[in-house]
Amino acid sequence: MTLSDLLLLALAGFAAGGMNALAGGGTFFSFPALLAAGLPPVTANATNAVALWPASLAGAWAARASLRPLGRYLLPLLFAGLAGGLLGGLLLLAGGDDVFRVLIPWLLLAATALFAASPWLGRWLAARRKEAEHPPHTPLSLGAHIGVSIYGGYFGAGMGILQLAAFSIEGHPLARANALKNLISAVIYSIATLTFVIAGRVSWYELAILLTGATLGGYAGGALGEKLPPALLRSFVIIVGSSMTLYYFWSTYFSA
Repeated sequence: MTLSDLLLLALAGFAAGGMNALAGGGTFFSFPALLAAGLPPVTANATNAVALWPASLAGAWAARASLRPLGRYLLPLLFAGLAGGLLGGLLLLAGGDDVFRVLIPWLLLAATALFAASPWLGRWLAARRKEAEHPPHTPLSLGAHIGVSIYGGYFGAGMGILQLAAFSIEGHPLARANALKNLISAVIYSIATLTFVIAGRVSWYELAILLTGATLGGYAGGALGEKLPPALLRSFVIIVGSSMTLYYFWSTYFSA
């Protein structure tokens, strides 16, 4: 690894940690940086997923008070997250670098669109939500959760928005929907991380640099959280996501 690659990963990790603490969308910085540093697409995605794993565990732990009263109600959701996350990770490994490389622009496009639409999506869901104490599990709702979990195990950017939408549509109050999102995200990232580690697709040196930068960035982002306008931060993430999407569409389908 060259010094420029090291600096790129450190800065990308710092930006990803800071943006996740402020507005979300850190993957738009960390994943392209891992690709630019020379990692194969699947290894870059696996390394990025492992880098997100500690934060997902922290989010689930922070939400434990809201989740504890649900008891056995959580079991089907945990199974959906476990099965979907495992299947998504295995699909990523089975498809290999060539398949994933072709899908990268489309995955970035979907993640950018989800991030950009999340405020409007949240208001639309809030206007139509009929809250229920314990919305029943149905084949359709569990199928939707498995589908979101497969996406999370395969790529993951924007997964939290999809999960929040799914739980809100079911009728969970927003605070509980967010807590459930944190829990299932932790399950998905845990099983995906285990899958990628066993498969040997994690680049530990790049991961250490990325995590160091992300930790510092998260601290800085938390300190700046009350000083910077959220609309400006969201616009910046959308610009970065759109730029990365256009670049990968060009490099994948149009460059020689």
